[in-house]
Amino acid sequence: MCPAPVTAKSNAKRGFIIPIGGGEDRVKERRIHRRFVELSGDSAADIVVIPTASELESTGPDYNRIFRDLGAARVDFLPITRRADCDHPKYLEMLDRASGVFLTGGNQLRLSTILGGTGIAQKIRRRNAAGVAVAGTSAGASIMSEHMIAGGDSNSAPVEGAVSLAPGLGLTNAVIIDQHFTQRNRLGRLLAASSYNPFLIGLGIDEDTAAFIGPDGVFEVVGSGTVTVVDASGLAHSSMWDAKPGQALTLLGLKVDVMGEGCRYDLIGRQAYPPDDQAAFCALPNASGPDQPKPQ
Repeated sequence: MCPAPVTAKSNAKRGFIIPIGGGEDRVKERRIHRRFVELSGDSAADIVVIPTASELESTGPDYNRIFRDLGAARVDFLPITRRADCDHPKYLEMLDRASGVFLTGGNQLRLSTILGGTGIAQKIRRRNAAGVAVAGTSAGASIMSEHMIAGGDSNSAPVEGAVSLAPGLGLTNAVIIDQHFTQRNRLGRLLAASSYNPFLIGLGIDEDTAAFIGPDGVFEVVGSGTVTVVDASGLAHSSMWDAKPGQALTLLGLKVDVMGEGCRYDLIGRQAYPPDDQAAFCALPNASGPDQPKPQ
């Protein structure tokens, strides 16, 4: 599944995609939420929260309060708990006017099985292509990519069967995302996921940390943790294809970058830049180029 196309008749750029590793600061500085509100129009922001992944009734109202406190002009949440809710005309109209969409945490399979293939999912894709910022935390981050990590073992070396995948929303087809990354020791399962298709760039996002992926295919790290980038495109050898269930994998030629706040990564050039390397970043050939990397 490719990202929805940007309308040829429009000069609009694709909106930001903002996967958050979960556990974000909701009380003190709220840097991630604050920047999301700014990208959504700041004091004119119209934000729609989708708390479907969570089974807690307080999740939607909690995020509504956060975004209102940060100055958004309008905040609503969609009480979607079943697939039949996803074609409600009122909810589709709310997304049509939204300048920002936020997917909460919870269970990513609950989120994908309720939203997948519905009018709401299609609307989110189209609105992002029209320039609307889409952010998601924890489960809401995992579902953003074409291939979603649906589950798997933590605290484990990369082994065959360590991770299970499911279709995501397809807002990007360039990356595969894991969350609560360092806190739950998920490097092994991200390495296993990356070995399935070395074209995909693995993003392991810590709690209270986000990757702000811009329309030029470059993301910036914001938050108190790190984003671990796994680039398997140079993989020289992989034993994934003939490994037995539970067998440790051999993966030779992987490239791994661990990036703190202010670091940038070019998903097209597959290159990381430190916070102070502004000159090199500004010289990127795609600084105002393609909307998203294309599948190969």
